[in-house]
Amino acid sequence: MLEKCNVCPRNCKVNRLKGEIGFCKCDDKIKLALVSIHKFEEPCISGKNGSGTIFFSNCNLRCIYCQNYEISQEGVGKEVSIQRLAEIFIEQQNRNVNNINLVTPTMYIYQIIEAIKIAKENGLKIPIIYNSNGYENIETIKALDGYIDVYLPDLKYFYDEIAIKYSSAPNYFDIATKAIQEMYRQVGKVELDQNGIIKKGVIIRHLILPNHIQNSKNILKWIKDDMPNGVFVSIMAQYFPTYKAKEDNFLNRKVSRKEYNEIQNYIYKIGLENGYIQDLEDCEEGYVPNFNLENV
Repeated sequence: MLEKCNVCPRNCKVNRLKGEIGFCKCDDKIKLALVSIHKFEEPCISGKNGSGTIFFSNCNLRCIYCQNYEISQEGVGKEVSIQRLAEIFIEQQNRNVNNINLVTPTMYIYQIIEAIKIAKENGLKIPIIYNSNGYENIETIKALDGYIDVYLPDLKYFYDEIAIKYSSAPNYFDIATKAIQEMYRQVGKVELDQNGIIKKGVIIRHLILPNHIQNSKNILKWIKDDMPNGVFVSIMAQYFPTYKAKEDNFLNRKVSRKEYNEIQNYIYKIGLENGYIQDLEDCEEGYVPNFNLENV
């Protein structure tokens, strides 16, 4: 698959096995920026023990407001082998985390599959979360069937013009919604254990952007109308202007209380039943990880 790469919707067709790089800047090597225990994901993911996050370097989007732009745009990270990635899965499990949380894994799907096989042969038992920006090739998501327990996709944009402007992602809505429907086909509705920790299912994340409330409403309406009843949503209010967003007249401030309340009221109006919405007061600067390559 990497000889003529079509892992993501960019379909760059570069030969990553020979060191060629396309839009995401990845070759055939796995690159990690951070391995950590994250206690600030959704309650059913982090719980008391935390989520075993593994941040992959680089990205197939170019979000001008990315809070982790050092990882996604500047490629901060350290190369590891497939065998080492499998070992990291086991090490995270040994730290008594609730799950393995693969953050921005899209570009490394085929290497990750091989690492999961090795790790399961060596005792990996906890759920594996695929934490994605949503810009996914549906055929690539199909390749993950049976390897992923929980899908945690973003659904960022309804309007193509802002998808292109803010993330260089043409046809984002059409591509992401088809991928999310395939994710749901594989793992279905959320199932929790006796402690309220997720075992399987899909949680759709959406980040509220300032001055783009209709975008959020259209996203939420699609979830209500086109996804099965009871699907979990996670509405994030943590946006703050960082990276290149500081220079954009629409994105150079945080979400206002008025905007937040409008989205909250809309959720109740259309009858979305399950999930989470971040408290605006808890979103001073969002979650930005400290980069520590030593633990990789």
